[in-house]
Amino acid sequence: NAIQQALERDRAARQHSSEIAELRERFDALTSREREVMALVVGGWLNKQIGFELGISEITVKIHRGRVMGKMGAQSLAELVRMTERLELPRVTDQSAKTK
Repeated sequence: NAIQQALERDRAARQHSSEIAELRERFDALTSREREVMALVVGGWLNKQIGFELGISEITVKIHRGRVMGKMGAQSLAELVRMTERLELPRVTDQSAKTK
């Protein structure tokens, strides 16, 4: 019984590692601008606020946001937030904070 439990834990750990590696690969495919936009979107910022913060138009923010969703394979903002949590990425929640 103990061996079966150990095998199951190992299988679950390998699956988790594989999923994280796949998410990391998707994240690594993002451009630096897409990563900036993603961090702000996940932090709850509006497109208008992101555009102002980054010095780009709201339409450009929407384009970057769409590319982020596509490259990450996220169907919703909630799913994108869960992905960033699984990757343990920092979240920008203070809307007066400057991004780098």
